Amino acid sequence: MIPKEVLKKIRRIQINTSRMVTDVFAGQYQSVFKGQGMEFDEVRQYQPGDEIRSIDWNVTARMGHPYVKKFTEERELTVMILLDMSGSSYFGTVNNLKAQLAAEISSVLAFSAIKNNDKVGLIAFTDRIEKFIPSRKGVQHVLRVVREALYFKPEGKGTDIPKAIEYLNRVIKRKAVVFIISDFYAPDLKKSLSVSNKRHDIIAITITDPKEINLPNIGIVKFDDSEGGKSYFIDTSSKSVRKKFSDDALLKFSQRKKLLSSVSIDSIDVRTDSSYTKELVMFFKMRERRMR
Repeated sequence: MIPKEVLKKIRRIQINTSRMVTDVFAGQYQSVFKGQGMEFDEVRQYQPGDEIRSIDWNVTARMGHPYVKKFTEERELTVMILLDMSGSSYFGTVNNLKAQLAAEISSVLAFSAIKNNDKVGLIAFTDRIEKFIPSRKGVQHVLRVVREALYFKPEGKGTDIPKAIEYLNRVIKRKAVVFIISDFYAPDLKKSLSVSNKRHDIIAITITDPKEINLPNIGIVKFDDSEGGKSYFIDTSSKSVRKKFSDDALLKFSQRKKLLSSVSIDSIDVRTDSSYTKELVMFFKMRERRMR
């Protein structure tokens, strides 16, 4: 049985995200993602006016007279959320942990999908596949996705995005809209991202805390590597130490941006100290402009 406080939080997120989907993303989700492809419907006899390039030559040869392939616009999408639950996601110094913010963003995307009669599923991962929820429709199904995104306790601490993508490609056979929520700080990403983005429409969502960029001047501080398990001390009172920390962080962000751009993956950069609504709206508007 789910505890009352858990149900209460899920209900609050449902109300907040449903309102956001209705007020902020009304029409944008549909215009951005609907009608992206065509799917095969049937083969029928050639009729005057049909395009020559639509002729199915194999069937034509077998039947002795021309047949054409008929396609219909894909109206139902599969939306998959790949949620990074590695140790680095359980960090936050402002309003929420990065993991909590990721769960809330997952909720917005899930409710957007079912509002447009699409299917939505979840793959939670660390250095292993932690949880797979097959894509389905319906409010009850989405509430399950939200619950797992919020309260699932992973076993792993590390990050293996290629393994998560490989699993995605194995269980999702048709083209899907895939949101990967992660910091993308993992080796050997380019090949797996590039190959999968040719098959699916992949969007990267990154979440950053301000303290990951700028260290506060608070003296000697012990830091724990949440994924590697090591601990070390940093003298934050040193100006040169703070500058190097900031420079290294900005370099990592720049390299991440270049990586995603090099494989033609759109990215949404979210921060824990500001509203993610603005970033999501900007993404949808950018996609709308590109499709005109």
